[in-house]
Amino acid sequence: MDTAQVIEFGNLVIDLLRVLIWPLILLFVLLYFRRPLQEFVGGLQELTFNAFGVQATARRQQIAEVSTFLVAADAQQRASSGERQVVGDDTQGIADVVAEAVTPRAMRRLTSARVLWVDDRPENNVYERRALEALGMRFTLSTSTEDALYKTELSSYDAIISDMGRPPDPRAGYTLLDALRKQGDRTPFIIYAGSNKPEHKAEAREHGALGSTNRPQELFQLVLSAIATDRRI
Repeated sequence: MDTAQVIEFGNLVIDLLRVLIWPLILLFVLLYFRRPLQEFVGGLQELTFNAFGVQATARRQQIAEVSTFLVAADAQQRASSGERQVVGDDTQGIADVVAEAVTPRAMRRLTSARVLWVDDRPENNVYERRALEALGMRFTLSTSTEDALYKTELSSYDAIISDMGRPPDPRAGYTLLDALRKQGDRTPFIIYAGSNKPEHKAEAREHGALGSTNRPQELFQLVLSAIATDRRI
């Protein structure tokens, strides 16, 4: 087996591991954090019920589903960066963020929302998308700046989420954002990348982004802020 074949085989093994590892992470999260999530869901019994409790029950189930996927997304993000995993209060904090954000008014807006997500590695954001899809949002995926610009010409979106670096452009997120603003496109734009430094958040806002983060729960809040309030900046 020559060098090229060895490299190709290695790449296939890496791709296979990447496909398998995140379902295992989700299973781990569901098992490890089952009790905090169950306790949180149980605490939602105080929600106001309608005549048959259908709306309250549906909302409680949605909050539990969204919380589970966000916990999984956070675990994936921390595992990738080598940070400590979420436990106890952190899990409850994510669930609290979801419960506070998912109001009936927000739900009405989210059900029909369409979001363009631009990332050359969309498999890295599966749990984040599933959390938002649990609220009725629909996603269009794009893996390049050129394709994203083309898609925005064909359709309008309630928000756009973008990573930062896409080969060969290490600042592709800003390249896309600047191009959209130059065209007069004011769609709320969120950077979801590897950094959460204050200076990078400030730079994103200077370019016209609604915000920048590397945390799933903050991304969740930014997306709901963009859509529920229809922020065209």
